[in-house]
Amino acid sequence: MTRTAVIAGGSGLVGGHLLALLLEDPTWDHVVSVGRRELDLEHPKLAQLLVPFPAIGELPHSDDVFCCLGTTLKKAGGRNAFRVIDHDSVIALAGSAFRNGASQFLHVTALGASPRSKIFYNKVKGDTEYFVEAMGIPTTVAFRPSMIDGQRADRRTAEELGLRAMRALGPVLGKYRPTRVEDIARAMVAEAKRREPGNRVVEADEITRLGAEH
Repeated sequence: MTRTAVIAGGSGLVGGHLLALLLEDPTWDHVVSVGRRELDLEHPKLAQLLVPFPAIGELPHSDDVFCCLGTTLKKAGGRNAFRVIDHDSVIALAGSAFRNGASQFLHVTALGASPRSKIFYNKVKGDTEYFVEAMGIPTTVAFRPSMIDGQRADRRTAEELGLRAMRALGPVLGKYRPTRVEDIARAMVAEAKRREPGNRVVEADEITRLGAEH
């Protein structure tokens, strides 16, 4: 049987690494990238679907849907715009995945995500996890990395300074140490291959462990 993956956010830091892994892995015969703009990438397994997030419409039938959509409050330009990307677009993607028979939905949220959080960022991430779980997809997996460690196309000075300090303190930070982007992508692939039914969360320290093992 053929197996198809859909990935949203393939132009981003985590999504770019994940897309490369999906295209290399023989587990998936077809990979569909969903985004606002076309990726400068060609591959025999790759198809691209352009959508005006959060209005996604209907996804093609797929087995596994990976969501790497995400931004920052500063880049989004405000709370409402941030919520559209990090909540509304993710929920729309999950809804379409459910309607079109996806068996798994795997998405990146954040360390500390909780609907009860008093921190706006963490509350939005927690609300998103809650609604994704309630969608009815047989398997949902939320990945909660700490600060993501990777080379971004757009330099974020404050974030880079924070990363340098956290890298130096890594051994004593535990799950709060920076989470390498490579580990997030590898952990998502590893969890997708398990195909274990139910809703679960993969915390930052577990992401790091899975990334090292795969």
